[in-house]
Amino acid sequence: QVQLVESGGGLVQPGGSLRLTCVASGIIFGPYTMAWYRQPAGKERELVASVTSSGYTKYGDSVKGRFTISRDNAKNSVYLQMNSLNPEDTAVYYCKAAITASFWGQGTQVTVSS
Repeated sequence: QVQLVESGGGLVQPGGSLRLTCVASGIIFGPYTMAWYRQPAGKERELVASVTSSGYTKYGDSVKGRFTISRDNAKNSVYLQMNSLNPEDTAVYYCKAAITASFWGQGTQVTVSS
């Protein structure tokens, strides 16, 4: 079956960095658009960043210039490098794979606090 497994979350101080990793299995990874979403407590899930099969990237306005999404098709993986983190980035971060159907990971918690 399809599995998306996120890792790399944790507690970080404001101004710090984290790198999230999502490893996919059960799909032919290359054609999928991969994305990171986040959901702060009590709020709706929102798009953080996405990368298409051809490498086109898109970012949410609140993370532009701070976050970078990348993918490694040989490793069935997508990454999210997060720099200059602030408390408003605190959320559960989810990985999504999509073509016609969509698959989600279970999420990884990122907490930005001093």
